[in-house]
Amino acid sequence: MELAVNWRKSFFTIYTGQAFSLLSSSAVQFSIIWWITMETGSAMALTIASVVGLLPQAFIGLFAGVWIDRFNRKKIMIIADCVVALSSLFLGALFFIGIQKILFVYIVLFVRALGETFHKPALQAAIPQLVPSSELTKAGGFGQMIHSACSMAGPMLGAFLMSVTTLQYAMLVDVLGAVFAVLTLSFVKVPKHTIDQKSKLSIIQDMKHGICAFKSNKALLRLSIPMLISTIIFVPLGTLLPLMVKQYFNGTAWHNGIVQTLFSSGMLIAAMIIGITGGLKKQFLMISISTSLLGICALIGGILPAHLFWVFCIVVFVMGAMGMGFNIPFTSYIQRTVPSKDLGKVISLVTSVMSFGAPVGMFIAGPVSEFIGVSNWMICAGVIMIFIGLLCYFLTRKFDIALESEVVSK
Repeated sequence: MELAVNWRKSFFTIYTGQAFSLLSSSAVQFSIIWWITMETGSAMALTIASVVGLLPQAFIGLFAGVWIDRFNRKKIMIIADCVVALSSLFLGALFFIGIQKILFVYIVLFVRALGETFHKPALQAAIPQLVPSSELTKAGGFGQMIHSACSMAGPMLGAFLMSVTTLQYAMLVDVLGAVFAVLTLSFVKVPKHTIDQKSKLSIIQDMKHGICAFKSNKALLRLSIPMLISTIIFVPLGTLLPLMVKQYFNGTAWHNGIVQTLFSSGMLIAAMIIGITGGLKKQFLMISISTSLLGICALIGGILPAHLFWVFCIVVFVMGAMGMGFNIPFTSYIQRTVPSKDLGKVISLVTSVMSFGAPVGMFIAGPVSEFIGVSNWMICAGVIMIFIGLLCYFLTRKFDIALESEVVSK
């Protein structure tokens, strides 16, 4: 009962600190990428930076989940924030003394991604310890709203920092953000989760136990296949938007800025609505509808005449919103149905698989869109996403009925 009454205070205390940390991290990430762009002018250098940022989650994520379930999740988040702050301080110090080598920048990007590999799943696994099961979708909406807002404001802050100062001073902003996040987290009491003592015998056995926990959740198993395909298709859609603006609509940087802002705004507003209302009661139906609508938007965007850029802007806004429509309920379902002792492992497993899906999507979308054109790729992606939404509905509708019956019986 106490959890149901007081969860908002603890939740928003944590996310107040996380907002500063996310904002500063987003700003610094932009600053680092901009520094690499200005110093090298190399697409390969930027590609390496992206890969370095992906490696920890893709390869260490499975092991991270084991430790997240074994140890105090609040301490893991604090340690992860401190590691990120120290890496930023390290790079800033190197730049202050005149050592400005891209190798050290890559190392810091790797360490920052490593911290995120532990921090994000630990936070998601800790939320059900603070938030009642019935409120998890709302909490997920509020969390995504804060994340989307910081993702929008972060690059603007980073651009401002790099216009008035240099990278070493920008890195100090990240240190301040991490310190504030640690301080606010320190004041929140996170209830201890159940720790399976047998899991301490072997990390590999514990990883296998997490995979078994994932497989035993039939709804999650069925839902993950459409989610993986959606990730493979959805991530390139967002990444290729600048090319669509430039090549198809003959737009400028100003037009691209409008599109990027509208895409992020759609994510922000959708997250806010879900946070306030909890979204549809039938969570799997919400995922299915959002996926199909995302496909319809991509299809419309691909077939629009080149002079209807303003319609494309509306389509992009809806696309951003629909991304939240399947991401938030998917995460809240995992938090609600996976036992606390396995939650870190399952979240890390799902995140790692999705992390592999994103570059796979880019490797497919890049060459294909070069060959057939970005607009035609959007048409193809739209048709696939509509099909995936329908597939998701038929695979999961019986679980919606089961959950509805369970709520009525209670």
